Amino acid sequence: MNYVITIGRQLGSGGKQIGELLSQQLGINCYDKELIRLASRESGLGKEFFENADENSSHGFFSTFFGFRSGYMGDVNYLCNETLFKIQSDVIKDLAEKESCIFVGRCADYILRNHPQCLNVFITANREDRIQRICQTQRLTEKEAATLIEQTDKKRANYYNYYSNKVWGMATSYDLCINSSVFGMDKAITIIQEQVAANYCNV
Repeated sequence: MNYVITIGRQLGSGGKQIGELLSQQLGINCYDKELIRLASRESGLGKEFFENADENSSHGFFSTFFGFRSGYMGDVNYLCNETLFKIQSDVIKDLAEKESCIFVGRCADYILRNHPQCLNVFITANREDRIQRICQTQRLTEKEAATLIEQTDKKRANYYNYYSNKVWGMATSYDLCINSSVFGMDKAITIIQEQVAANYCNV
């Protein structure tokens, strides 16, 4: 049976990089922004719909009218964020059924809550380290990085809390929580690999 790793992460914690490195070492795909392209292809909608709603909570509706070819909307002629979440959720479930893989963000742990072989991980880091990482990767000042971190984490929390019955970043919402400032990237990856190997016999 396929196994799945889901990774929730604070901005600047290195969660995305950990997912990508795990993907290379385990020989399985890691899906992050790629889900937007796949959801767009599956639904026939432009990527901009999913980009606008990406990890945003579902308050309000898009005002764009369109012709929608699949059965998600029925007779409704507007697109709401719940529908985009449903489309993306179907893509995540389909991928998890077809292959072992890694999902970064997008409530994948909640979407796959009934999957029998799913390890749910949350990556955190000390604030100072997160700021420095964002400064380096996005060429921002420390003040700009701190503001971006606060805004992005709030957006991710609102999205997760809205769609799931859990609390973003709270230890009880996940199987494994790792502080990358304490363990470092390599050790964090090793810890996750050890948990996968211990729990999933087909690894």
